[in-house]
Amino acid sequence: MTERSLNHRPIPSRRPCLTAVLRMAGLRPTRQRVALAEMLFSGPHRHVSAEQLHDEAQSSRVNVSLATIYNSLHQFREAGLLREVAVDASRSYFDTDTSDHHHFYLEDEQRVIDIPASSIVIQNLPEPPAGMDITHVDVVVRVKKAR
Repeated sequence: MTERSLNHRPIPSRRPCLTAVLRMAGLRPTRQRVALAEMLFSGPHRHVSAEQLHDEAQSSRVNVSLATIYNSLHQFREAGLLREVAVDASRSYFDTDTSDHHHFYLEDEQRVIDIPASSIVIQNLPEPPAGMDITHVDVVVRVKKAR
């Protein structure tokens, strides 16, 4: 091998890995799901709305409807691949970091950022109704620029 061929190896695609992740999560790895998973999980951890992901898909020439993106995001959430952060009744963001942590919602920017779980202490939770267990407590702290 020449020095040039050693330095210019193709970067392996993550598609086979993401296909396996989707299968292990119980989801059929359709072309659209794999493309969306690649957009969501190929970079650093992030928070994304369905509309933002749709814009990214359009820019990347991935032909997918907004309805399919909503369905896929909810399927990824149900499979444990994403965490949903509801900032109000009409807006949710999907977090690629499913670990235990909380969020700031920057109202002026319509953006979500992390708050480490250790920064918030939750005490005196009420007893759940009979036959129920508390599974998670989500804290979303809404902030905007001081005037």
